[in-house]
Amino acid sequence: MSRKTTGAVVALGAAMLLGGVTAQAAHAETEGLGALPVPTTHLQNTDAQQAVGSTTGALGYAVAPVKDLRLDPWAGSSADVFDNGVAVVPDNGLGPVGTAPLTAPLSGGGGAKDLPVAGPLLGGLPL
Repeated sequence: MSRKTTGAVVALGAAMLLGGVTAQAAHAETEGLGALPVPTTHLQNTDAQQAVGSTTGALGYAVAPVKDLRLDPWAGSSADVFDNGVAVVPDNGLGPVGTAPLTAPLSGGGGAKDLPVAGPLLGGLPL
């Protein structure tokens, strides 16, 4: 999800939460408590932009370790299973097709952000 989409989802959730709070407050004002005064609520105005900004900021700190996590614990050792590659040379004159370009980021000790397909997708996440 993009930053704009994430912000819209958070704003929608905040609006739903605040809608429930105001409905409860309206219900509390209509019910009498006998001789006691009717309770009133005075909520501060909610700054949605600040709430969304702090949520996306915290999300970045939660997602950053996942992006940098080393996926192959045996990278660079003799026990590394991703250090091997298989290549096929087609008969029709095309160049060889192999697995080494896909496994090289893992065998080099990289994380999820270094993978060929998942890396650019994870680049859309904060931090």
